[in-house]
Amino acid sequence: MTRSGTRSGADETLSLQLEGNNDAAATARAALGRLRADIDPPLMETLRLLITELVTNSVKHASSERVSLRVFVRPRSVRTEVVDGGPGFDPETTGVPRADRGGWGLFLVERLADSWGAGHEAGSTKVWFELRRV
Repeated sequence: MTRSGTRSGADETLSLQLEGNNDAAATARAALGRLRADIDPPLMETLRLLITELVTNSVKHASSERVSLRVFVRPRSVRTEVVDGGPGFDPETTGVPRADRGGWGLFLVERLADSWGAGHEAGSTKVWFELRRV
């Protein structure tokens, strides 16, 4: 794992390069502890949940060897980007939970994030979401 974090005034960025293995989501969650303390606890819990889901998707469905995570803390929002080397997907046809208890990741992102999106370009897939800070 490679990490970097910056702070400049009211903005903060957390960047991680994660190994695409079963520990990736736990490593990402633990790294969130380095973010500033003024993020509301309920917002932080939502952030942890959604990051866990997206990093898990990258490892499980994209079979990506590396996953990039960036979290941008701004005065009015927290934006997160998860990038992997997977083939991409159509957001319109995913995000519906299945009877086997799978498929909750994008469903939760759609329900809990204030905005989100996905795209595929140059051999990588990026899923992003934003949470408003109050």
